[in-house]
Amino acid sequence: MGRVTVRDRVLRIRDGAVGERVDTLVAEEPMEIRLNGRPLTITMRTPGHDFDLAAGFLVGEGVASAADDVRAVRYCAGATEDGSNTFNVVDVGLAPGVPVPETSLERNFYTTSSCGLCGKASLDAVRLQARWDVADDPVRVSTATLSALPDALRGEQKVFDRTGGLHAAGLFDAQGAPLVVREDVGRHNAVDKAVGWALREGALPLGGTVLALSGRASFELVQKAWMAGIPVITAVSAPSSLAVELAREAGITLVGFLRGTSMNVYSATHRVVLPGD
Repeated sequence: MGRVTVRDRVLRIRDGAVGERVDTLVAEEPMEIRLNGRPLTITMRTPGHDFDLAAGFLVGEGVASAADDVRAVRYCAGATEDGSNTFNVVDVGLAPGVPVPETSLERNFYTTSSCGLCGKASLDAVRLQARWDVADDPVRVSTATLSALPDALRGEQKVFDRTGGLHAAGLFDAQGAPLVVREDVGRHNAVDKAVGWALREGALPLGGTVLALSGRASFELVQKAWMAGIPVITAVSAPSSLAVELAREAGITLVGFLRGTSMNVYSATHRVVLPGD
């Protein structure tokens, strides 16, 4: 498998002092996802948990929703002209009877601000794909538990400690216990890796769980949470307007600007147990 980090020399300038040193950088490499042997999409990612990434991508795009939907996941040998394996091509074999998309899926197909889809078209596309009714999830989470999530997420970021350059996504239970944490150079990849882990563990839908994000909450990340059946999302930074709109449409509790005991709750506020409640 590819390296998660690489070492390189940099010129370091600190308070007027100049010198060279070796720095640790987070690795970023392309990964092609194939479906039943046919090219599907390419994403830039940090190597590691590649099978989870591929599986989570398929959940987010409505292709897979249970472990039995995926027959096998493997690296493709002979990915280069000389026949060597780069570990940058992953083939997902769907189980018999699972429909194969008619057209190639592109990452951010519904979601990027530059893709030409208006907000209504984006919302409609996700609504048609969603498999589970997240709005009826009865889970409630205390503000104390929510406040502890950023530090809990940060504590599980092993590669970030060495590079300072990775996003993270973690699944937690309602009491704040971590189920899985994944890191990647891309926010969407980190979520895909966490959701893909859940798919392969047979844990979908992820009712009663909280998805904690190390950055902001975009439309795409709320979409992925809905497709995985996650009822609560927290982010240390701001959500976008369309992310809030989608969270309200889905009945997902969306918490932003989660810093210490301060937070904004944008949707489905009934799930947050307030101080003194």
